[in-house]
Amino acid sequence: MDHFSDKLTQIFQSKGGVKGQKIKCILAMTDSCDDINIRRECILRSLVVYVNEDPDVFFKEYLDAERDIATTVMGTYTIRRDGHEEPEDVGVVIEGIKVLSNVGSVIMGFIMLFIMLFGLIYALDLAFPENLKYTFEFFQKIIMNLDGHKLNAKIQQLKIKLFS
Repeated sequence: MDHFSDKLTQIFQSKGGVKGQKIKCILAMTDSCDDINIRRECILRSLVVYVNEDPDVFFKEYLDAERDIATTVMGTYTIRRDGHEEPEDVGVVIEGIKVLSNVGSVIMGFIMLFIMLFGLIYALDLAFPENLKYTFEFFQKIIMNLDGHKLNAKIQQLKIKLFS
């Protein structure tokens, strides 16, 4: 993903309309922070918005709200206490159960979740979750270059922009 970061940022910043405004707000965080993990997270969040998916479905942030994790179907969670910038815990939750904790960053949580889901999907011949299928397809077919010859139209357009 780091290889494509600059080009993805350019593509996302050129987006107009409501999506473009959301993406600009997300990417504005990278201007004030030099942390590579924050930059990666912003690019991932921007990708989710770019392909018309809701980042709030996948990226959950809590202020001391362990009980809310129980209602989460799937995603990464970040727990911050007393408004601190550094998270107390970042992990992965599936069906309300913390399957991984203390992974360090949201991007590492995403990678761990992607690997787990990717393995299960292939083993059980399932499909990606409907509300994040384009994001996961981008990572599978563009970033990992697996089965990249059959692309959804949204992902195909992004690939064309990415490699032009």
